[in-house]
Formats: sequence, structure tokens, C-alpha cells
Amino acid sequence: MAAGYAELLRTRHAARLLAGTLVGRLPNATAALAVVLFARAEGGSYALAGALSAVYGVCNAIGQPLLGRAVDLYGQPRVMLPASVLSALGMALLAAVGLDVLWLAYAAMVVAGFFTPPLEGGLRALWPGVLKRPDRVHAAYALDAVAQEVMFAVGPLLVTLCVAAWSAGAALLVINAVGVLGALSVVVSPPSRQWRSAPREAHWLGALRSAGMLVLIGAFFFVGLALGSIAVAAVAYADEHGGGAVSSWLLSALGAGALAGGLVYGARDWPGRPENRLRLLIGLLALGYLPLVLVPGVAGMTALTGVAGVFLAPALACAFVVVDRHAPKGTVTEAFSWLVTTFGVGSAVGMSVAGPAVEGGGAQAGFAVAGAGGLAALLVLLSTKRFLGEPGRRTAGAAPAENDRNGAAEPGFRAGRQA
Repeated sequence: MAAGYAELLRTRHAARLLAGTLVGRLPNATAALAVVLFARAEGGSYALAGALSAVYGVCNAIGQPLLGRAVDLYGQPRVMLPASVLSALGMALLAAVGLDVLWLAYAAMVVAGFFTPPLEGGLRALWPGVLKRPDRVHAAYALDAVAQEVMFAVGPLLVTLCVAAWSAGAALLVINAVGVLGALSVVVSPPSRQWRSAPREAHWLGALRSAGMLVLIGAFFFVGLALGSIAVAAVAYADEHGGGAVSSWLLSALGAGALAGGLVYGARDWPGRPENRLRLLIGLLALGYLPLVLVPGVAGMTALTGVAGVFLAPALACAFVVVDRHAPKGTVTEAFSWLVTTFGVGSAVGMSVAGPAVEGGGAQAGFAVAGAGGLAALLVLLSTKRFLGEPGRRTAGAAPAENDRNGAAEPGFRAGRQA
């Protein structure tokens, strides 16, 4: 397994693109916790903290596919670097004005969320040109899912360290400055500067004209809802159990669990169609969220959140392959950005729901929202099987599915061979 990772990362530009993308996405990965901690430090309620994060998430969800389509049309450097700078300036504005002028705080969240650069979709668009072989491209999707869980495990700890060393406002500034440097590293690289999207059919729906894409958007909306509610519920749980770094322990355990799950998932080949496997993985993910409502002591809760994260990276890695099989040609960045958008909208709704739930029923009510979200995601996939048919084959009553553009079976990582 380690040899497989090393082989991919030795490919020219691969390690730089992966590292730069992860660093560039750090502000987005930590925004939920950083904004909630900042709002609480400024004296705001959980409801206000959730509302600010929700605005960020909704605007992020709107901006990702629009910026992704702009990248497909105009290239990565001309879109991603300016967007990254504007997003960082939005967070800097929030840190400067605080909550004294609420409309300005909300405006800052609009700018920061909308202009978050679509680095995640952009990286997956670059993999075919960098890795050359279709089997390696699919393997890179799994590596991407695993690597991003490292970021989600480390990110909350970095936020907590910045808050402890300076302040919640300083954490917003530092994290977003680092994110701009990560985006800069990606867009000045030769693969990013040279990349051009495949020719696309002019259609106002873009990637959304694929029925399979619509199913994935519906399912991962609820996965995002579950994750967003966990971010708010974790802070509430920390307040009920001594405060301090407890919330970051829980969120880091969630990311560490996903990392472990991704490593196991990527260590072998998986038979059958990825669409069927995705249903199973989402079912197991939903099952992992349900025990969180038990809210035991800190050690037990940390263990439960770790278990709850185990199937997240495998589900994401599998979803990347399904997206690639069903997205229309010429919409690659936009299609992957829609998956990010799904998380953004779902996470925003989850935070909005979890805030009042926590106010009324404590952390247990917040974690109950996560369990409901996982079950809803599973229900979407189970009730729409016909729309995730074999790419290129029309099922009864369904729109034609798109062809698998990479044309290869999904491999796992082997001793010779992480969204």
C-alpha cells in the first residue's frame, strides 16, 4: 500500500499539486469551526454562529459550480488565484469588523464563501494529464480522498492552536493567508497553466443535464448536512464537557477515522460497479452516525466520532469515480465542483438546523440531526437506482447516462500500485 502511494507521488508534479490543493483548501475545510469559534469569542449565540457559517456555506455552494464552469472555459490561473485572494479578504473583513455591524459580517461571509476557489474539482481535472494512465487516475481519486482526511484531521487542531496562541480573529487571518499560498502553488505549476477543458456541448445546465449527477447531488446534500451539524454539535458538546480543545478532538477524530477507512478501502481492488458499492458505503456511513446521540464522556465520544468517520473517505473516493462515469464531457471541473457544492449547501443547512436544535436540546439534539442526515442520504440512493444505471445505457424512464471518460475499472491501492 505504501509503495502504491509513493509510486503515484513520484510522478512529476503530482506531489506538488496534491499538497498545494490541500493547503489551498484549508480555509474551506476549517471555516465551519473557525467561524463558530470566532462568533462565540465575540459573544454571539450558537444560532448566530450557525447562521454565519450557513451563509458562508450557501455562498460557497453557489460559487463553486459557477467558478468551476469559468475554469472549464478560461483555464485555472485566471480564475482560481483571484478567487482565492477575494475569499481571504472576506474572512479578513469578518475578523476586522467582528459582530458589531452584523450586516457587514454577513457580507464578509458572502464574499468569503462565493469566491472560494474550486481547487478540489480543479485537481481532479488535472490528474488525467499528469498521470497519463486511466487506472492511475482512478487510483489518484482514492489518494485524494485519503489525503484530504489528513487535512480535516489536522485543520481543526491548527485552528485551535492559532486561537490558543493568538485569538479566534487571528486564526481566520492565518488560515486564509496560508490558503492563498496553496492556491498560488497550484496555479503557477505547468500542468495548471497548460490545462484546457475538453470541448463541451453548449448547454445552460452544463453537468446537471446528467441524471446520475442529480442523484449524487441529492445524496451528498444529506451527507453534507450530517457533517455540518456535527461541527456545531461538537462545539456544544465541548461547552458541556469542559470546553477548551474538546471540539477539535472530536472533529479531528472524525477526520482520523475517515483517513483510516480510506487507507483500508484503497488497499485492495473492489469488484462490481461503483454505483452499487456507493450505496453500501453510504449505508455504513449512516449507521456510524446514529450512535453519536449517546453523547458519552469525552473519551467515549472521541471514539464514537472516530468510528463515525470511517466510511467517509471510501464514500468520497467511490463518488469521484461515479461522477467521472456520469458527467458530460467538457464539464469536468464543474461536475466535481457540484459535488463540493452539495457539501456546502448540506453543511449550511445542517448548521442552521443544528444551531436551534442545540439551543433547545443540547449537543444530543445536534448529533441527532447528523443521524437523520445519514439516513436521508441512503434513502436517496436506494430510491433512485434506475438513474445511476450503466454509463452509456438508457434505463426505463431515465435520461441517457454519460460515458465513463476514463474508460477503466476502478483499482484499489496495492503493495505494488482520499472528497
